[in-house]
Amino acid sequence: MRSSARIQQQEPLRPAPPRRPPRDPQYKPRWQTRTAVRHSGLALGRTLREYAELVRLHRPIGIWLLLWPALWALWIAGTGHPDERLLLIFVAGVVVMRSAGCAINDYADRDFDPHVERTLDRPLAARRIAPAEALGVFVALGLIAVWLALQLEPLARLYAAAGGLIAVTYPWLKRVVHVPQFYMGVAFGWSIPMAFAAQTGAVPRIAWLLFVAVVLWAALYDTMYAMVDRDEDLKIGVKSTAILFGDADRVIIGIMQGMVLLALWLAGDEAGRGAWYRAGLAAGALFFLWQQWLIRRRERAGCFAAFLNNHYFGMAVFIGLALDYLYD
Repeated sequence: MRSSARIQQQEPLRPAPPRRPPRDPQYKPRWQTRTAVRHSGLALGRTLREYAELVRLHRPIGIWLLLWPALWALWIAGTGHPDERLLLIFVAGVVVMRSAGCAINDYADRDFDPHVERTLDRPLAARRIAPAEALGVFVALGLIAVWLALQLEPLARLYAAAGGLIAVTYPWLKRVVHVPQFYMGVAFGWSIPMAFAAQTGAVPRIAWLLFVAVVLWAALYDTMYAMVDRDEDLKIGVKSTAILFGDADRVIIGIMQGMVLLALWLAGDEAGRGAWYRAGLAAGALFFLWQQWLIRRRERAGCFAAFLNNHYFGMAVFIGLALDYLYD
């Protein structure tokens, strides 16, 4: 009995720890990134990705829609041979200003975007970045834009300053006026007088013809864009031409498309352009007809596709213009 009780009190047997194999004399330890450094790198990468999404680098349609009018103006102001340095400055300026505009727009819309299906996953609306970060990105991009503007002639700098003011005020003014798309058109077309001022030192009548065409063009494609969000905008009280036009939206867009083509025709006539330019306008007219077909039922997908298709309109006009100067 005592021996059995003593056995029960003994601790259970445990397996012996495994023996370590002898160290290889040829072994050289490899350096590994510390965990903290690795996590910091991942966090930085995620932050930069959120900033890139904030300024819509993954959606370059806005860059194209800003770039085509600037190229139209540079080619006409430079009679088919724009200054290469100015061309680089304007291309960089388009990318920077569009990115800055997205950052300040999302900051202004941070309380509206979470209620709109198309925008609720944006970094600021989804609270993946803070409002102060969006402002910081805007300020950094604004400083780059100022530096680019300082490379231009004095008259072009004045136009650049006015354009910067328009871009900054647009996100707030669009909550007040019922036709914010036209104000956005002014912002998108402001590169035209800037380009003429930088290239020629003056802003002639043809520049304002082009400017009117771009204001109307931007207003019509942004109306298509607003048609995607019309139901949500009505609920949260956001103003837009899509709401103002109502059931007459397609007819009014069609009238504006005709006015854009007329203004571009007159600008081409003023510049002495010929058959290639008119062919570019004809191709643009076909794209406009296709857009009317896409928005015929006012469905979200169709309206958004029509908005995106305006990139090809701008490209068609530019190709016609460039070929016309090339074979002049």
